[in-house]
Amino acid sequence: MTPMTRMPRTTALTWAVAAAVSGWLAISSAHAAPDEELLGKAKGYPPGSRATWFMDETVRVGSFSNLDRILPSRTVKKSDATLPLEKAAEEASLNYKFQGKTFTIDDYLSHQRATGLLVIKDGRILVERYQYERTKDQRLLSNSMAKSIVSMGIGIALRDGSIRSLDDNAADYVPELKDNAYGQTKIRDLLRMSSGVHYSEDYSGNDDSAKFSRAQMSPLGTLGAIKLFDDREAAPGTRFRYASIETTVLGLVLGNATGKHVADYVADRIWQPLGAESAATWIIAPDGHERFAGSFNATLRDWGRLGVLLANDGVRDGKEIVPREYLIEATDWHRHPAAFAPKGRGFGYGYQFWTFGGDSRQFALLGVYGQAIYVDPKRKLVLVHTAAARNARIGNESMGVELRALWSGLVAAFDTAGAAAAAPDASARAP
Repeated sequence: MTPMTRMPRTTALTWAVAAAVSGWLAISSAHAAPDEELLGKAKGYPPGSRATWFMDETVRVGSFSNLDRILPSRTVKKSDATLPLEKAAEEASLNYKFQGKTFTIDDYLSHQRATGLLVIKDGRILVERYQYERTKDQRLLSNSMAKSIVSMGIGIALRDGSIRSLDDNAADYVPELKDNAYGQTKIRDLLRMSSGVHYSEDYSGNDDSAKFSRAQMSPLGTLGAIKLFDDREAAPGTRFRYASIETTVLGLVLGNATGKHVADYVADRIWQPLGAESAATWIIAPDGHERFAGSFNATLRDWGRLGVLLANDGVRDGKEIVPREYLIEATDWHRHPAAFAPKGRGFGYGYQFWTFGGDSRQFALLGVYGQAIYVDPKRKLVLVHTAAARNARIGNESMGVELRALWSGLVAAFDTAGAAAAAPDASARAP
């Protein structure tokens, strides 16, 4: 990671959106988290079972912080050289604008089912909060944030020559898929989720995603489950359609190309080099393959360290961990065709990262039920958010919209030009 400028404790920060500097305030936890009893407070937030952990909100908090106790997993070893994250003695007060009103961090946490919230600027923790009795030592589930980790692994394997080209077909590395539509799709098109293969993913429990998951956990295994989907309805590379199965194919490509379990490869090439202070875990299917499209579990601070690495374009202490050019291409709105960065929507899709429009590059790792890491490399700004939201598609409920408003408030506060006295009302629908 490139050297970063430390922010003096007394630096005047333009934190406020509707006001100027509001100073440093001590952390307040006086508010009640939303729906505590519904989410299991009286029972100590118990984890669910293999059958209930994903869909049953009464066990969602416990399940999302104990998934590696419910399902078998592979350990992602921690670093021997932990990246230090200095923490401010007192928390910075933040105001943000949402739906015509001004709110604080406390307000956000009283509105939304966030289990953890972390704000890092220039490698320094300015806000760290937990709700529902979660702690800094618990591994919190990523859901689809894990997709971005697979992409980072692809980028490293490409740099090192284990993958020859993003224009190779998946079957070049997974020959068992040579007669399948996914196997006949370029790695680049899988990264952009543009295989054109028919696949539905709406988290209803009756979609193709649920069908795939059940098949993967059956004797068919991961490869057999992929082969159930072979109906290409659009030309590869022409249409974006979110489909977690495409990350699964990428995971098989990465594992075969490197000759390692992907969890081990990520440990060696990403998790340890970035300076993770705790081991992570990755849930595995019965056939031993990681569940590549999600199910990666890590502490909030280590998610923050991953965000810091991304904010520094894949570099730590001058050493490139993730190839910088690959990462920029993966996360820059302007590097992708209009189909993946549509005008008027404000967000698009890169190589397994969500991208945001605007003059400066911003992007996010997003997972269902409210998991997110927002990154602004220009400002060296990171927001980590873990949650137990009501709905899988948080863009359709207030959490996704308000979280984008909170992010917009942060960006405005730390605008390097110092010109933003107020942030725009970010009430537009979020991904």
